[in-house]
Amino acid sequence: MARRKKGDAVSGWLCLDKPYDLTSTTAVSRVRRAFNAQKGGHAGTLDPLATGILPIALGEATKTVPFLMDADKAYRFTIAWGRDTTTLDREGETTATSDERPTREAVEAVLPAFIGEVDQVPPNFSAIKVDGERAYDLARDGVEFELPTRKVSIFDLKVVDQPDADHVTLTMECGKGTYVRAVVRDLAKALGTCGHVADLRRTRVGGFSEASAIALETLENLSYEARLSEALLPVETALDDIPALAVTDEDAFRLAQGRAIVLLPRQVETLKAELPPGDRTVSAMSGDRLVALCEMRAGKLNPVRVFQLT
Repeated sequence: MARRKKGDAVSGWLCLDKPYDLTSTTAVSRVRRAFNAQKGGHAGTLDPLATGILPIALGEATKTVPFLMDADKAYRFTIAWGRDTTTLDREGETTATSDERPTREAVEAVLPAFIGEVDQVPPNFSAIKVDGERAYDLARDGVEFELPTRKVSIFDLKVVDQPDADHVTLTMECGKGTYVRAVVRDLAKALGTCGHVADLRRTRVGGFSEASAIALETLENLSYEARLSEALLPVETALDDIPALAVTDEDAFRLAQGRAIVLLPRQVETLKAELPPGDRTVSAMSGDRLVALCEMRAGKLNPVRVFQLT
């Protein structure tokens, strides 16, 4: 006899506004506890010292996490000039200092070189694995290593404020795998000075933004008022960029059993027009219910991930 899972079968996404000094793993645990959910996970780690958007998947929504991991992101961050640190943020040990304080105009002048597809070396204090070990664990143990350069995409980078001579605040729109701390390190080097991240906030992950975010304290208060459902977003929220096809009850039943369905020629043409080049992923919807994520091939929809939603 199958063992009954602890908790409730809660499914959906939560757009959490993660507070300062909290790990992403702890945030997931607290959200799961608030909902008494059986299963949960997050779509991309947010540093403990950073605040902002941390999408958390519960139940069946965890099957859509990979689609959000690749989503574009947006950040707002403040650079403190004059000090390099081991971690590239204010918590690290000082490795170098400088009296040079770039003007706003000087910073703006070098930004174009950082926009587009650029080469970036990730920080040693990151979650990237090196021979099976997390880079930040090796860095904390004093192990010397170098992470390889990789291509990242930065769509927009601009100065939005300069509160004083020691600080400047920027916003950035970027693709997956881009490290703000590495951008700050490289900016400081390009400007002939030292600098580190003094404040970091993630303002968007894909379709999850500050407009739909909820604070952890607010969420936990809702749990006492039995109003948690108000904060939960549909499972398909993470699939905004994937074409959706309305299917009949009969076809929904077939897909739920793992069987393919045949498409009408007009459906094939419509989906081809909506799909990005080289992509075949389609979400099958029965009314407002997500039935399955499918692959379109040879005039058929073949279920890849089936959702147990009511």
